[in-house]
Parts: sequence; structure tokens; C-alpha cells
Amino acid sequence: MKRNVMLSGLISMSVVAVVALAAFSVSKEATLDQSGAEDISVIQSNTHILQDAGNRAPVLVEFLDFECEACGAFYPYIEELKREFKGEVTFAFRYFPLPGHSNSINAALAVEAAAQQGKLNEMFSLVFETQSLWGESSESKAATFRSYAEKIGLDMNLYDSSIANPETLRRITDDYNDGVALGISGTPTFFLNNQRLTLRTFKDVRAAILDQLSK
Repeated sequence: MKRNVMLSGLISMSVVAVVALAAFSVSKEATLDQSGAEDISVIQSNTHILQDAGNRAPVLVEFLDFECEACGAFYPYIEELKREFKGEVTFAFRYFPLPGHSNSINAALAVEAAAQQGKLNEMFSLVFETQSLWGESSESKAATFRSYAEKIGLDMNLYDSSIANPETLRRITDDYNDGVALGISGTPTFFLNNQRLTLRTFKDVRAAILDQLSK
């Protein structure tokens, strides 16, 4: 199938691409211990799947921080790729909240709580689409994320219980610890079929997917 060289909307994102790629967030507080990296799988049985293309499809996994501006800049581009490669590529993500972001954990907790009620994609999208409203704040935005839970129709008693449950936080920190073991220190970091991608532009993700599909 013949594909367009450029995805719709990329022209308006070109300036953002340069800024975002130049400003990949790096956590200087993360301790990089790769001694057990060979025992860590990029994707686990509980890894969140945003779009499933079946067992034989290539798998793109993004380690992300919901407060990271570069992750926010990548979000609409990945959404374009999800539409373009629907049925051909599986898209997944894992949590990697950077210690320097005050609300990255709160955002991840909200997404995980929504996932527990079957509304992962709704909260995932809402958190990224409103990042400019809550990101980079030194004050807790937990109440903001709770209002998002109400907006997407979650059972609020279950939501509050999930947020308070230590296992919800453990689910997030397990992803983070795996990322550290894999040598990740900043976000977003992408793996395609367990191979880490080296990116210079947004289009490098698409090029890697096309190359994988051609094999």
C-alpha cells in the first residue's frame, strides 16, 4: 500500500519537533544500573496497550512522563501513527515519571486508576491534551485529575480507592524501575520490537516502523 510521505498536520508541528527533540527531559536523580538489563523485558504481561494489532504485529513501546513537554509534543504525532498503522502495529506505553516533575506521579496515578475501570485511552488522551493547563506547576494537581475522572464517567468511589491503594503506585514504580534497568534516563524513550530507537526528528519513528514492516 502506497503511503503519503508526510502525515497530515506535520507541517504545523515542524517547529515544535525541533524544540521538543532538543529538550528531551533527563532525570539526573535516576540511578542507571544496567547490570540486570538483559533480564528486563521492554514489554511485560501487564503493559498497557493503547492499540492492539495482534500477536504478529510489531510493537512500539513508549516510556513516558505525562508532564514531560517532549512527550506532550510527541503525543499528536503518535496519534497520527496509530491511525496510519491501525491493524499493522501495536502501540503500548510504560510509565517513567521523572522526579523533577511535581505532578507526573499524580497524572500517572489518574491514568492507572482509569485503566482499572476500562477507560485507559480516555484518561491518557485527556491528560496529554490538557498538559499546558496543569504541567510545570509546583502545586499538586490531584484535584484537577479527579475532575477529569468525573468528566470521563468513572466511578468516583472506585477512583478514590485506586488512588489511595499502594498497589496503584507500585504498578507505576515497577515500570519506572524496569526503565532504569534498561538504561533509560529521559523521556520519551521508544522501543520497537525490543530495539531502542535513536531519534533526531518525529519522522524517525515512522521510518523505523516502515522499515520493520518491510522485513
